Amino acid sequence: MSGLVVALDQGTTSGRSVVYDADGQALASASREFTQYYPQPGRVEHDPGEIWSIQLATLREALGRCGRDIGDVVAIGITNQRETTVVWERASGRPVAPAIVWQDRRTASLCEHLREQSHEDEVRQRTGLLLDPYFSATKLRWLLDEQPGLRERAVRGELCFGTIDSWLVSRLTGGRRHLTDVSNAARTLLFNIHELGWDDWLLGLFDIPRALLPEVCPSAGPLAKTDPDLLGRAIPVTGIAGDQQAALFGQACFQPGMAKNTYGTGAFLVMNGGERATPNPGSLATVAWQLGEAAPCYALEASIFVAGAAVQWLRDGLGLIDTAAEVEALAASVPDSGGVYFVPALTGLGAPHWDPEARGLIIGLTRGSTAAHLARATLEALAFQTRDGLDAMLAATGLSLGELRVDGGAARNDLLMQFQADLIGRPVLRPRVTETTALGAAGLAAIGAGLTDLPTLAARWALERRFEPTLPNEARRALYDGWQRAVGRGRQRARAAPPGARAAGPRGR
Repeated sequence: MSGLVVALDQGTTSGRSVVYDADGQALASASREFTQYYPQPGRVEHDPGEIWSIQLATLREALGRCGRDIGDVVAIGITNQRETTVVWERASGRPVAPAIVWQDRRTASLCEHLREQSHEDEVRQRTGLLLDPYFSATKLRWLLDEQPGLRERAVRGELCFGTIDSWLVSRLTGGRRHLTDVSNAARTLLFNIHELGWDDWLLGLFDIPRALLPEVCPSAGPLAKTDPDLLGRAIPVTGIAGDQQAALFGQACFQPGMAKNTYGTGAFLVMNGGERATPNPGSLATVAWQLGEAAPCYALEASIFVAGAAVQWLRDGLGLIDTAAEVEALAASVPDSGGVYFVPALTGLGAPHWDPEARGLIIGLTRGSTAAHLARATLEALAFQTRDGLDAMLAATGLSLGELRVDGGAARNDLLMQFQADLIGRPVLRPRVTETTALGAAGLAAIGAGLTDLPTLAARWALERRFEPTLPNEARRALYDGWQRAVGRGRQRARAAPPGARAAGPRGR
């Protein structure tokens, strides 16, 4: 591998660019936040033009920081917030509306209407997903229905739809290419993950004109070239993947049964499912990536709505800690949670329950319970929810898990990582490089450009610390049984609550 590879990491709140050398080492990075718009309760929007400007600025800034110029870049990889929906004019490249973000809930009633018509099972079989506003299809339909004239223009082929990867490729190429990769297409509710194509039945269900849709490409290969006038010369774009699939790739989870968990505000547990998709009620099935003309690699995904957000609630809601980093020391000041369980269903429960009406619950309190016990129960809740998702995946696939690779901010918490290993009865591995999303995009781009291969990338993955399970099986079962009882209580109380008191939140990241 020679030259530089740049990863464009376009997230929900910021755009980032990372420059990697021939050995896959990060040389420099740059990041800038962009504006979040909340026009009404439940609505979240971005300005596509601002996203593009920031992403381009960070690319130039990162190259400047490492003392290199665009002439040294041999490939670009893109990873992005998934499901966020953009529509723009094919001729001018001008967005016709703000981007509707994956967090947006404005189409909840449409999803409920489709569920009431008994479409969800068929949708799940074709897409691996659920009927939920999280995904792109109902966002796109809303735009076509609510913005005057858009549907007619879409039918005439004047407009382009895309997720953020498509939008960035369009801008990078001066509007010459309208494409997406299989991992992003698989998150739209319009893509048949078995046939690897846009699905006519789904297009009919959501009333989406085919003329709007991008070409679907592999995740690695000669996908596009940048406009020479933009950066001074044409640079190949050779890798694209949605953020969680890119993180799985960056963690070198290349074999079926390998899995990673990203502990952020929420948590995302993703397992390599091999060459077959396994739609099931407990977890999502999706396309992980496709390398050139090879068969696609599938994945299962469990979305945990509240992970680090539970720690933020201890800080901001209860005032038990001044900074999130203090939670580990507070939790470690007691040997266990003292029988306290915290079910952090602050915006409903994700996988495997998919219950937006579940409510948060703290149970098992006694006169001896302290802030430290609650802090420990909060960290343990992250591990319990991960175990829930993992059990659903393993039951659906019949795969076995040898270890769990971890990243994200809370992966630095040693107490949590040890409890996670104890609870799942398997080693938890924390890598030296925890910025795995950008690393995965760079790896895909390097493969797409013919600069490296999977064995080389797997050999580069480096361990920082391994957490071995030490808890006896009987104790593990007792702890998990208590958690399951607590979750059951939380779901029962939600159904007994008055309608105005029920939780509402995204079935998403």
